Amino acid sequence: MPDLTFRIRWPNGDEEACYSPSSIVRNFFQEGEAYPLNEFVDLSEKAFEAASERVRAVHGYPCSRAASQLATLKTRSNAFETYPDATVTFLRFDVGLASRTSS
Repeated sequence: MPDLTFRIRWPNGDEEACYSPSSIVRNFFQEGEAYPLNEFVDLSEKAFEAASERVRAVHGYPCSRAASQLATLKTRSNAFETYPDATVTFLRFDVGLASRTSS
């Protein structure tokens, strides 16, 4: 269950690094793909729920960092609800970086 980080680009051009405790997020996103804002949020909910459940299966409790990352994405996405045709671009997966950058 390797953790990973990934990078996204918000509708205003800002880029953000995100954390997942499980590589299962690869099943939900494609590098280089632009997702309509609502679809990105829906997929994020599914991906982080699945990642947290993998942590629960191994450790007996859900991943608080996954819940926190999802909350951050949802909060940030609210700022773009009024943007016409808002999309979030999934830039890339950064496998192996999360363990070196997380505490």
